Parts: sequence; C-alpha cells; structure tokens
Amino acid sequence: MKQVILRVLVSAGIGGMMSAKAQNYPTKPIRILVGFAAGGPSDVAARTVAQKLTEKWGQTVIVDIRPGAGGNIATDLAAKSANDGYTLLEPAFAHAVNPVLYPKLPFDAINDFAPILLFASIANLLVVHPSMPVHTVKELMVFAKTHQNQLSYGSAGIGTASHFAGELMNLMGGISVRHIPYKGLTPAHVDVMSGQLSMLFDGIVNAMPTVKAGKLRAIAVTTLKRWQGAAEVPTMSEGGLKGFEVNSWYGLVAPAGTPKEIISRLNLEVTRSLREPDAKERLYSIGAEPMTTTPEEFGAYIRSEMAKWGKVIQSAHIKVE
Repeated sequence: MKQVILRVLVSAGIGGMMSAKAQNYPTKPIRILVGFAAGGPSDVAARTVAQKLTEKWGQTVIVDIRPGAGGNIATDLAAKSANDGYTLLEPAFAHAVNPVLYPKLPFDAINDFAPILLFASIANLLVVHPSMPVHTVKELMVFAKTHQNQLSYGSAGIGTASHFAGELMNLMGGISVRHIPYKGLTPAHVDVMSGQLSMLFDGIVNAMPTVKAGKLRAIAVTTLKRWQGAAEVPTMSEGGLKGFEVNSWYGLVAPAGTPKEIISRLNLEVTRSLREPDAKERLYSIGAEPMTTTPEEFGAYIRSEMAKWGKVIQSAHIKVE
C-alpha cells in the first residue's frame, strides 16, 4: 500500500511540475523548421505564425529554413530534436506523400510527431493556354479523351501538389495527360503561356494575374469551395470530378513526447493569432485560407492524406528519380 501511495504522490508531483513548466513556457527562443526554400509560401506561412507568437510571448520565434529532399531534411531534424516544445516543424503536403513516395525514411511521419494544428490551406488553379478549345472541366475531359497522350501538364516536380493534382485528374477523369516535371512552378508557368505545355495546376495567387491579363485561361480551382479572390472560377468538383480536392497545406507539429500542456498552449495561441486581421491578410497574400483544428483533428487529417495519396501513387506508379 505504501508503494502505491508513493507512486501516486510521485506521479502527482511530476504532473504538477509539468503543468508549471507549461505555464512558464516559453522561457527561451523557439524555432520552427521549414523544409522548403526561403521566400516561398511555406516560409511566409511559418513567418506569419512566428511573428505573432513573438509578439504575444516576448520570446523570439525563429524560422529555420532547411530545404532539400522534398522536406525530408527538416522533418528528420525535427524528429530527432528534444521534445521540450522549443523545436517545431511546419509540415506541408509533402509530409503526407513522402512516406509512400520514398522507400526508406529515417523517421516515422506519424509516430515521431505530436500534431499541434493545421493552420492554412492554399488553393491551386488549373490553367490552360488560351488556344486550347476548352473553358470548363467537362470540356477539358472530353478534349483529353479524344487526344489521349497528346496533352501535357507541368508541375513543380515529382511529389509536389501540382504533380498529384494532375495525376488525380487523370485517374478521376479516365484521361492520360502526360506529366512534365520542372524545378519549380515559374518555368512551368512560362511554358504554358508559350504553348509548350497544355496546362498547369499553379498557385492561385501566382496564376491569377496572368489569367486577368488574358495570357492564360482559368478552368477551375482545386479546393472544394470557391476561392474568395476568384469567386467566378468554379471548383473541379463542380466541373464534374466530384470530390476532387488538392490542397497545399501547412501546419505545426512537435517531436513525439512533447508535453500535452505545451501542445495545447501552442494550439490555443496560434489559433488566436490567426484570427487577427494582419495575420489573415498575410496568409491571404499567398492564397492561403486560415484554418483551425484540434491536435487530434490534424493528426487524423495527416493520416487521411497519406491514405488518399498512397492510392494515387500506387495507381499512377509514381516513383522518385
């Protein structure tokens, strides 16, 4: 009985200390690891969160850019970091596809991390060269079926959201549009404008100015809801590919074992921060819609994305080079 009482007291003491530790958090700078190049949407999204947390807490929140290997370098570093709440990772779309795309990874994308929240979702826009005789998704499907293997779509590279959007379109539409990977969306965008490519799934903020200038034609957005900045453009789902959805998304996770009190505090503070007009406007500037989820909801979302894209990878026989 004494041993039982002692264990209860020790457990209560640890819980009390942990609560106090979480209440005092943070007491030193925090870093958010980002696995993609500086200046891009992932960087802007992370800096939006970092700036707001710095303002609220009076502790510096640093964005640490570690690009390479489709985000795997930053993810591996985060997985091996201390689980004290001072190293976080901004997982993106690649976090859900890399475990299936790469045969061996030095980390477990699910079990090595504690989800905090999903905080932003970016719409992509399907655009075609104006010479293409299509104006809707339905017309594009018909045209593609009568020109099998004659059309092409560009992407920012194998394993990117722009790549998987095209493969999902092929699978759902029963068509065969050839994939041409580029090193980034900018050169692909240029080649669609010149007519060397038939189409492209591009970031909506990047594509809309060219669409408005008449150099490209917008067919549909890849989100389930229309984007507020281009409400006249229908969704892929409205165009006939029911349930079609491809989002570039950003969230926050911590190394597995990070105290739940710290996870909860981060979730609460980021959620509050992204309700503020300046944060909303900054995310909107990259085509992102602010989102809020519980840690459990974000964990379920990551698992659902893995299952969804795992099927696409297998069906389309996608492999990294």
